Amino acid sequence: MDAVHHTPARYTADEALLRLVAGNERFLRGDARFPTVQKEILADLARGQHPYATIIGCSDSRVPPELVFDAGFGELFIVRVAGNVISSEVMGTLQYAGVHLRTPLFVVLGHEECGAVRAALASKDHGARERERIELLLTKILPGLEELDADVSSPARLTSAVEANVRWSMRQLRETPEGQARMAEGIVKLVGAVYDLATGSVRFLPD
Repeated sequence: MDAVHHTPARYTADEALLRLVAGNERFLRGDARFPTVQKEILADLARGQHPYATIIGCSDSRVPPELVFDAGFGELFIVRVAGNVISSEVMGTLQYAGVHLRTPLFVVLGHEECGAVRAALASKDHGARERERIELLLTKILPGLEELDADVSSPARLTSAVEANVRWSMRQLRETPEGQARMAEGIVKLVGAVYDLATGSVRFLPD
C-alpha cells in the first residue's frame, strides 16, 4: 500500500468496494458472468494490468475470489496463503500492488470454518502440535487470537476466531509506515470480509 506515482486508478476505493459487493450479489443469484473470455480482452491485458482491488485471501479451494466476486480477467490482484496470514513475502506483494498497480482497495478475505484458524485454536487451547512448517504458519495467526472469549462454545469460538484473524491481518497492514501514510491520505481503503462456505455470501466487517 505504498505511494501512487503514475496515472490515477480507474476507480476510487469506494467504487471498487461497490463492484465487489455487486459481483458477490450476481454470484449468489446465479447470474455470474465469469468466465467470459474474448481474445481482444486477453490481447489488451497482455499489454498491462489495471486491477481495481487487491484481495488477500486463504488458499482454501472453496474460496476462489474471482468466482466469489464474479470478476473477470485483470480485475483482481490476488494473494492467497493458508489463513490469509501476513508475511514479508505477502507484504512485498501488497507493496507492489500499491506502487505499481495502484489498486485503491485492499481486502483481507477470511472464511468460515477456516482450517488454519481451527488449527491455531487447537494449538492455543489444547497445545495441539502440527508439522514444523505448519507450526510456523500458525505462529502468525496466534497473536490475533489472544483476546478471544474463553467461555464461548466451540462453533461460535471458531467464528469469532476467523473474524479476529482477519482483523489481525488488517492491523499488521495498517501498522506499516506505508499503510499509515496511505490511510491518512484517504485514497486507499483497507477492509475485512468473511466468506460463508454454506451460502456463498461475503460479509464485510464494520470498521
